[in-house]
Amino acid sequence: MKTITIAAFILALLAMPAHAQGRRQQGGGEETRAKQDTKPKVDEKAYKAALERIPEPKEKYDPWGVARPAEPAKKTK
Repeated sequence: MKTITIAAFILALLAMPAHAQGRRQQGGGEETRAKQDTKPKVDEKAYKAALERIPEPKEKYDPWGVARPAEPAKKTK
């Protein structure tokens, strides 16, 4: 009797994660619709104008500049 109880308990523990995955809320409630409507609209003209206001760098950025020298050493024969 003890082994049957333990086996049933183990099976119940294994079934709980599968049961939790199957429980999903169905969308379409008024709260979800209200959250979707409050998203700000993206203005393409304002976005492009903001990108144009970013200044161009005077010199090109080198992400490996610290890891390697700027110019390789020249070989002399």
